[in-house]
Formats: sequence, C-alpha cells, structure tokens
Amino acid sequence: MTDDLERGGRLARNLGGGISVMLHDLYGDAAPPSGAALIISDVSALTSESVRRLRQVLSTVRAPGVPFLALIHGNLGRGEIQATALGATRVMAASTASALLLNAVATLTGGGPDTRSARRWRHQIHEAHAAFVSLFRADQAPPPAVVESGADLVNQAIREAKVRNWLDVVANFDDVTHRHCLSVAGIAAEFARILGLSEADSRYLVKGALLHDIGKAKIPLAILNKPAPLTPLERKEMDRHPALGHAMLLTGDYDALTLSVVRSHHEYLDGSGYPDGLRGSQIPDLVRLITICDIFAALIEARPYKAPKSAQEAYAILTQMTAKLDVDLVRAFGEVAAACEPSRPASA
Repeated sequence: MTDDLERGGRLARNLGGGISVMLHDLYGDAAPPSGAALIISDVSALTSESVRRLRQVLSTVRAPGVPFLALIHGNLGRGEIQATALGATRVMAASTASALLLNAVATLTGGGPDTRSARRWRHQIHEAHAAFVSLFRADQAPPPAVVESGADLVNQAIREAKVRNWLDVVANFDDVTHRHCLSVAGIAAEFARILGLSEADSRYLVKGALLHDIGKAKIPLAILNKPAPLTPLERKEMDRHPALGHAMLLTGDYDALTLSVVRSHHEYLDGSGYPDGLRGSQIPDLVRLITICDIFAALIEARPYKAPKSAQEAYAILTQMTAKLDVDLVRAFGEVAAACEPSRPASA
C-alpha cells in the first residue's frame, strides 16, 4: 500500500523475482488485492486522511494472522505510535528499506526449514554489511534509525547462526575497516548472548560495535589501507579516529553512552589508553565490553602485514592484559573466544 506507485515499485523490485508483489495505490480508485501473505505500507506522511485510508484497506484485506510491516518516513518515534495503533507487526524506517526490506519480509513471512538455513543467515550478514556501508560515510553522521536496524540484523544473525559462521562470511568482504567493524559487531552480539543481556542492552552493545570506528571514515585511505605497519606519524593520524568519530556523532541524535563507546574504546583501566587517558571507574562497562571485542577481533583478523592469530592465541593475549582490561569480563569472554574457533572435522 503506497501513496507513490513509482517509489513502491522500486521497493518491490528490491525483493527480487522470487516473491509475487501486488501494488495498491492508497489514493486510487481500484479495489485492493486480497489473499496477501504480508501487507506492507509505504506512505510519505501518516496524516489523519492516510491513516483513515490505511485502516479501511486493512479492515478489508488483512486476514487473521497476516503480518503487517509499516515503513515510516520522517519521525520514527511518532510514526511507530501511529503504525502500532493500526496493528503493525513491525515498524521500520523507510530510509533503511532498500537495504533491509528483503530480510524483514523473510522474517515476517517465515517459511520452511530452508528459510532458516545457512542461506538465510548468510543473507542476513550481507544485509548487515549493506546497512553498515550506508552509514560509514565521512560527510555526515549516520541516522540512528539505520544503526538500530543494523544492530537488530546482527543480533538476529548471531541468534540463528554461529559466531564462527559470521566471521567466515565477513572475512570475505573487501574493505578492511568494514570487515573489522562487522567482526566486532558479531563478536559483541555473541558476548551479549553469553552474558545473558536483555534485548535492549544487546542492541546497545552491537550498536556501539558498529559505530566504534566510525571516525576512520575521516582518515586518509592511504593510511587506512596501507599494506604495511604504520610509521609513527601515520599512527598519530590513525589515533585521531576516536575523537573524530565522537565529533561526527555529536551532530546526530546519539545518547551519551554510545558517544562514550566511540570516543573511549581505546582507553585502558591503567590510564595508558587514548585519547583522554581515562582510568578505572571513568570507563563505563559498555566501553570495557567493546574494547575486549575490538582487541580480540583485531588479533584474529588477517591483515596484509600480519597473519591472523588463532582464537586461542588471541584470548591468551587478552588474559595477559590484566592491568588494562576488566579481568572479570575477560574471564567471561573465554566462552566467546571458544565459539570463534573454527570447527574441527570429526575423527574417522
């Protein structure tokens, strides 16, 4: 259901040829189609008139148990309230729809075992990558709604697949920084699962993981992609990325805790980190969690100038950083590290 058939057509094409899509002009004279397995609304503004028309169509075509996905333009919070009142099963920012719509449809329509198989979680990982690429830009802070949707994708993929599978797929992405941020996000989602964090806290953690290196969007590519260790001057430039990322997000609607993750993920408990030399209780728990995931991911990743360490070797290094990292959190992270080990073939 749309108030712009051209825009609705573009969204329909994003679903590919394997799904039958019927468009209905909310302001047209034609009767709405029936028999839908999923109803999607894409309306520019939820005015009193558009809400009335949506309610009328829904009362006619929505059978019991049929999910309803509402795409929201403009203020997501207000739109979510209006869409929920209409009975929406899920609400999604329209700005994310081009990258995330196929996954949302697959989730809402369910399907047989094959839908929940490796094909599905591989697709989820690629969609998380697409969402991440859309937010990793040097010219502006990413919209918080896009980051929220990306975090939900990561958490969902980790619930349905193993973190090792996530790392295997992400390792094939080209851009080193994108690959690293997505690795940290998957590891953070697994850490949240093992710690038993609530869905809201897990989203917070993964959102911080996706954004933690956003300041690298402002670092010259010659430094970011250098196939060799950095010189002292290049390292000094690279070390500006936490402060640069923090400054970027100050222009967006981000909470203080997320801002602290971006600025302080290279801080250590003994005060030897950067950019502010924080120590001990000055470093929030969320930042401590991301720091552990960040270091571990960097150690197990292949880089042009270094071979990857095994998960076991990387975890051993974490356990030796007792002055810098939260010992209790490192101990809890041991289960995450074990899950990141490649599966071994069974003995004959």
